[in-house]
Amino acid sequence: MPLSALTLSSLPSNVKVPNYDRTAHAPGVVHLGLGAFHRAHQAMVFDQLLASGDTRWGIHGVGMTRPDLVNPLRAQDGLYAVRIADAKGVKWQVPGALWRMNVATTERDAVVQAIAAPSTRWVTLTVTEKGYTPALGLLLLDGLRLRQQAGLPGITIASCDNLQGNGHKLQALVKAEIPAKHTTPQDAEFLRWLDVHCAFPCSMVDRIVPAATAEVLTAAQQALGLQDACALSTEGFWEWVIENRFADPADAAVLQSAGVRVTGDVHSYEEAKLRMLNGSHTTMALMGAVTARPFIANCIGVEHIRTFVHQLMGREVSPHLSRSDWADYRDALIARFANPHLKHSVHQIATDSSQKIPQRWPPSVLGQIAQGASFEHHALAAAVFVRYTLGVDENGQVYALNDPQAASLMALGAAQRTEPETCVRALLAREDLWGSALPQHAAWIARVTHWHQQVMQHGVDKAIQQLLSTAA
Repeated sequence: MPLSALTLSSLPSNVKVPNYDRTAHAPGVVHLGLGAFHRAHQAMVFDQLLASGDTRWGIHGVGMTRPDLVNPLRAQDGLYAVRIADAKGVKWQVPGALWRMNVATTERDAVVQAIAAPSTRWVTLTVTEKGYTPALGLLLLDGLRLRQQAGLPGITIASCDNLQGNGHKLQALVKAEIPAKHTTPQDAEFLRWLDVHCAFPCSMVDRIVPAATAEVLTAAQQALGLQDACALSTEGFWEWVIENRFADPADAAVLQSAGVRVTGDVHSYEEAKLRMLNGSHTTMALMGAVTARPFIANCIGVEHIRTFVHQLMGREVSPHLSRSDWADYRDALIARFANPHLKHSVHQIATDSSQKIPQRWPPSVLGQIAQGASFEHHALAAAVFVRYTLGVDENGQVYALNDPQAASLMALGAAQRTEPETCVRALLAREDLWGSALPQHAAWIARVTHWHQQVMQHGVDKAIQQLLSTAA
């Protein structure tokens, strides 16, 4: 039997299930980007609020492009199991906050109407860095314009993606869909309404949520006694830091009651997460892809990689952070990366590296340069990225680059065995990856070239060990 509203009551007593009516109220949240992360993060926060008796946090979930994600959730009435596993043990929970579902590409009007629905108070987004397109801005604009025309209250629109200043970027994206030179009186009135009545808070979200695997689906079936095609696995740790900027100011206390950190300083948490967690994740993912280590836990479990990541965060990232408890955060990250229950695929994390690297590595490198300090760890990471563009690991196994820039990256990297320095220079010259300053910095180019030579001649592991022996 599949998991569904009808079979929910048959679950074992040790599986936490929704204790509230999922049909009596209209959703209060529209979420764009119905992937694993949202379902194991914000959806579980909203589930907690619903369980407390606050009926305003049901979710109308929107898959941006993929019916193959939405359809199985529809078949299970929006229900799915989450395995929460860490050093304290393993527990299972079925959150019940997901009430309705659509696919934006094929059911756009339904999504616009959901944003404009009288019950909607929030829109949240996890569409990934590459999802911030004019089409997204127009989708939000169309829904918000309908709200304004109907005389409805403004809402909170919260980006939960790994973009610095994500709230500001999202607000600018929506406004960019109104041509500045041809603004009508109606447009001007809408923009006033948007500024006065809607809120675009910046936020930082943190929880490791691997893509579901066959192992998780099998474990879910054993734990539930039911089939669950949408089961997920995650860690016990989660963090949501959000700017105290809401259409309804009372939401601050509500979110805090569920463990969300509401603050005027999202930036310090945001930069620490992007550069420490995400920056290290990308580094290990590329190393794992090239050395044929399948999961992050396989990488951090190797002593020299663990030492490298510890030094990367402690020596080259932390000097440029404003988060005061960075050392505790670093040590917690090392432990989280090693969680054996999280089969976090290196190729999943390496996806879209060209979109991720610009925010994760260059700020730390530039900070080190400004202080006259070493950037060797980042130079080696960049060299491994160049090696990654070959599309074949050190065992000779071919892998695909899942990246919007895959074709151009592989074209530039193809000749690195025969013309390594030319390839390194070509990839380091790309301002879309490194910004405007690093492509002109001779010492940076020289050190990446050096480490690329070591990687190509001796392999990634030997190169890391060489760096550690000289950086002690």
